[in-house]
Amino acid sequence: MSASLLIELGTEELPVKALPELAAAFANGIIEGLAKRGVAMGATRSLYSPRRLAVLIESVAAEQPEQRSEVLGPYLNIGLDANGAPTKALEGFAAKSGVAWNALERTTDAKGERFVHRAVRPGARTVDLLQAVLDEALKAMPIPKPMRWGAHEHAFARPVLWLVALYGAEVVPLTVFGKTADRMSRGHRFMHDKPVWIADAEAYVEALRTAKVLVNADERRTAIAREVEAAAAQAGGTARVTEDNLEQVNGLVEWPKAVLCGFEQAFLRVPQEALISTMEANQKFFPVLDAQGRITGAFIGIANIVSTNEAEVRKGYERVIRPRFADAAFFFDEDLKQGLSAMNEGLASVTYQQKLGSYADKVARIAQLARAIATALDDDADLAQIAALLCKADLQSRMVGEFPELQGIAGRCYAAHDAGLDDLPAEARAAVAVALDEVYAPRFAGDAIASTRLGQILAIAERLDTLAGGFAAGLKPSGNKDPFALRRNALGLARTLIEGGLDLNLLGLLRSALESLRQQVESNAADKTVVMMLSAHERGIDIKSAPVNALLIPVDTTADDLHDFILERLRGYFAERGVGTALFDAVAAAKPVSLADFAERLSALQRFAERPEAAALAAANKRARNILKKVEGALPETIDASKLVEPAEHELHAALVTALADTDATLAARDYVAVLSRLSALRAPVDAFFDTVMVMAEDPVVRANRLALLKVLADRFAAVAAIEQLAG
Repeated sequence: MSASLLIELGTEELPVKALPELAAAFANGIIEGLAKRGVAMGATRSLYSPRRLAVLIESVAAEQPEQRSEVLGPYLNIGLDANGAPTKALEGFAAKSGVAWNALERTTDAKGERFVHRAVRPGARTVDLLQAVLDEALKAMPIPKPMRWGAHEHAFARPVLWLVALYGAEVVPLTVFGKTADRMSRGHRFMHDKPVWIADAEAYVEALRTAKVLVNADERRTAIAREVEAAAAQAGGTARVTEDNLEQVNGLVEWPKAVLCGFEQAFLRVPQEALISTMEANQKFFPVLDAQGRITGAFIGIANIVSTNEAEVRKGYERVIRPRFADAAFFFDEDLKQGLSAMNEGLASVTYQQKLGSYADKVARIAQLARAIATALDDDADLAQIAALLCKADLQSRMVGEFPELQGIAGRCYAAHDAGLDDLPAEARAAVAVALDEVYAPRFAGDAIASTRLGQILAIAERLDTLAGGFAAGLKPSGNKDPFALRRNALGLARTLIEGGLDLNLLGLLRSALESLRQQVESNAADKTVVMMLSAHERGIDIKSAPVNALLIPVDTTADDLHDFILERLRGYFAERGVGTALFDAVAAAKPVSLADFAERLSALQRFAERPEAAALAAANKRARNILKKVEGALPETIDASKLVEPAEHELHAALVTALADTDATLAARDYVAVLSRLSALRAPVDAFFDTVMVMAEDPVVRANRLALLKVLADRFAAVAAIEQLAG
């Protein structure tokens, strides 16, 4: 026998951003509590609206299955004396089990025979288990700051107003937060402000629909999207609907109704990102865009009511948005009067980080790095420096002060109007404007890297300085602490290098970034704001006695640490693309200085690993490396063909000499697919060598020659990757 189970917890309006997580936790807690007690159940549904959390479970068994227990007792040599009479240990176990000692069963394990008490009792009724299940579920919910209400000690995310608990049509008399369950839910606060009779659990969703509440979040979300698109079409455009904005609106309404609104065209001179930010972040409105993706003078609000006077609702929404737009327009106009160059001057008074100086210091370091990167890429170094010197200017703008999320976007907009860039050709000026925005790309997981070369140069330079400064200042991430977002910056840097196909020496760039930082900090030391030490050993200063604001930068060590840190971020990046740990480690062991080169090697190794010869060659390489590791002293480097003895070593030497000649050019050209493809042909002579040749021969000359043969073979594979890692 089974029936559907409904539990609904009615509250004041719950926190919007936490609502989906709270609903899922509530439902999961009930489901897990029943499962833990062995109660069979069918499909489950997590239902919620701003004023309620509910779970509806189909086909919940009326009772637990029979409960079987087995309690192990003393071994026979402890439970019985020499005469076979029970000892006190056995009598105590029997008394605790509630049976006579001779009614106990016996079982055998590795240590011998022992007494055991086995019992079977009927399962409890599900309705009798639900109070404990509900209490456990509520206790486990993620509520960081519970709210108290009334003159009692109850605490929850919001005050609890009612409780519904139905097993089929039967009310389950549960009690929480001073509320005893019944079958009376509540409808829409304005459109059906009265109790709602729930005949049975299955009738719940439709009963609330009749009371103007869409309790199914998926249905409500679909209704919102449908309403928004219909209103946008009415305005002759399409709605901008982001997942985050849609989810938050979904947590604000129970019966959504779209209201098409508008604003003055004069506001369209403001960067559209500022207007969109105001509409979405502050008011949860949906902007309407034209066919080119530009914002129009229309937007859509979602009311939680079907109003009899929609015009008044529209006027209210428009009245709310107008002051925010007016502020944005004022900030924009004032920033245009000031210009990026003037904003830049103010960066000297803004601290970037206590040990790392001001934002002006940071910009100077970024400009130095950007110039070096552009030169290495044979790009316009002067233009890279101009763009880099302006890349933080908009931090001093009023627009970014009010809308921090517009950092970079504001810089792009202001660059188009800045008189300081008038001497640049139109194409160069446009490139600088775009780069001031793209310096922050990718902004988040899944975001695209900078689309232009100049933007990529700035994005790399900015992250190099951030990483170098973070490590030098002792801000390396630990656990979940990452105050400078160094993990995100490391991945953004790596992605830009790889996806941009930029063949740059990353280790060299990291050293340059640290050296630039060292030089600048030392030059600032004269004003006593920062004290610089290259290392405790070099400066003769005891670290423990160093000033609090001392900056320790052991350049070579830190660059290597940073390089390893970036590679660790890449491990997850490639894992998401189906690259296994062994493949990644094989390439990492080769220590390519260029991440673009790293990616090329990894791609080639993936193709090599699919070849039938790969496993055998990986195993042979591993064997060769293990032999070479055990050799004391320097390894021989040169093969003497006259000292070859066995036919198999002659054959391997001849095949290897040919393979080396064939792969010299392809290796130099970094055609790793061709290199590994050619080396795959060595499988047969390599297998024959290990099958018939004793490498560690007694004759030291023969032994050295065979070791040289193995080293040359292993080194040619290692020039691409440590393929022995593929052998496990």
